[in-house]
Amino acid sequence: MTIISTAGLARTFHTQHGPVEAVRGIDLTVRPGEILGLLGPNGAGKTTTLRMLTTLLRPTGGAATVAGCDLLADPVGVRRACGYVAQSGGTDPQVTAREELVTQGRLYGLTKAQAVERAEELAREMDLVELLDRRTAALSGGQRRRLDIAMALTHRPKVLFLDEPTTGLDPGSRAGLWDLVRRLRDEHGTTVFLTTHYLDEADALADRLVIVDGGTVAAEGTPGALKRTYGGSPDASLQDAFLAITGRGPAPADTAPVAV
Repeated sequence: MTIISTAGLARTFHTQHGPVEAVRGIDLTVRPGEILGLLGPNGAGKTTTLRMLTTLLRPTGGAATVAGCDLLADPVGVRRACGYVAQSGGTDPQVTAREELVTQGRLYGLTKAQAVERAEELAREMDLVELLDRRTAALSGGQRRRLDIAMALTHRPKVLFLDEPTTGLDPGSRAGLWDLVRRLRDEHGTTVFLTTHYLDEADALADRLVIVDGGTVAAEGTPGALKRTYGGSPDASLQDAFLAITGRGPAPADTAPVAV
């Protein structure tokens, strides 16, 4: 059973210098309740893939479904099923956390009373209760990130997309966000699809990894399987495996870049 499935998903941008194939055919599946990490070098197509899967960018090739909804035929269904937190976040620095959450609820069709109730519920879940009446400009980076995620969860999505969620956060805030992501999976069954450049984060958090390079899938598997297959030694790190897979480091002589 899958909650996300793509086949040949592709995106070409047309520029004044000619076409740029940002994503050249991504095939992947994600199971319900899974934390999947999408890794790759800069320019590998990670954010473009997320933007396509959340209907923010129309594919130029291939097909995909999210929570049973076809990406092209039923984009509204996809949007109802997913929440998305972009790299830069989406809060207004001039309003309070409470106002952000209530407004988000109203945008999803809740009545004023329902939106207020949902805001308070999310604040309890995300440890934001003491911060509800503080302007978002006064929040720390970790607090703003929790608010971003709370806003994305307003409509109780089946899938949560996180694009580099811990960039710029201190170690304590990163650890807190990891715990939050695990809790969303364990307590609510939320499927989490995230990109990150932090390999220690991917190793600690993801149930399974998909590594893309040059707009295609170079390897996939659990962190442990990738380290064993591509790392070159029993004590290999995920960084060793990543560098070998993406051609930025030596690969074991008997290893080919295929799924594991």
